[in-house]
Amino acid sequence: MRVAVDWVNRLLPRGVIDAGWQFLLFFAAYNGYQLVRGITDSGREIAFANADRVIELERALGTYFEPGFQQALINHLPWLVDAANFMYLNSHFVITTGFLAWLYLFRNDHFYFVRNMFMVAMTLALVGYALFPTAPPRLFVSEGFTDTIATFTGIAQDSKTTSLLVNQFAAVPSMHVCFSLMIAVPAAALARNRAVRLMWSAYPLIIFFVIVATGNHFWFDAAVGAAVACVAAIAARAMARLRPAAWAWPDEETREATI
Repeated sequence: MRVAVDWVNRLLPRGVIDAGWQFLLFFAAYNGYQLVRGITDSGREIAFANADRVIELERALGTYFEPGFQQALINHLPWLVDAANFMYLNSHFVITTGFLAWLYLFRNDHFYFVRNMFMVAMTLALVGYALFPTAPPRLFVSEGFTDTIATFTGIAQDSKTTSLLVNQFAAVPSMHVCFSLMIAVPAAALARNRAVRLMWSAYPLIIFFVIVATGNHFWFDAAVGAAVACVAAIAARAMARLRPAAWAWPDEETREATI
């Protein structure tokens, strides 16, 4: 047993205790985020009224393109819609978790800055869900939207009412976009291979395409999600002043090969 523990300690950059603490922190934050997200429902009428405001704003700006865009994809590129459905269901958790695990194991000195960004962003998102509950586009069938995820899986994404852990009126901000930026920017900054940098640079745009193509968000939701990511980065930088040796994003490039 002791040999196994010593081996794990050598594998982990700061040992079992620190790794366990980071896992518990994210586990508690994510489940707390899901729980609070589920109970911050302010009612169906308010959520639809706020979505109507988003639609009116986009129309006033001449940028209400989402219904026509989605229907054009469904009619002419259904395989691309299926790909978007698959990515929407899987990328948010798998890619985000995979990157955070890689960052912790192989670029540990950069991990804690990103971790702090995630903690701040999830807190800001809950404030947004509480103050501005918003129905997603897929619930506006009269506007020409289609719930492509439900069509793809054969299972409705949510019920008519908000459950304890799922809030169907949590469209603003889009955390798919927020999370994609908070992993793509650090990943691109760490990557030395140009192709890898380009891949990560394109990732938030791909996620934006996915959330619009599946009818889960307006572009406005994505813009607010991007703003949350920016504020979270600024907050993480401010937090780094409290513990610069542990929480700052290192400016020096390491000599190790990156992804």
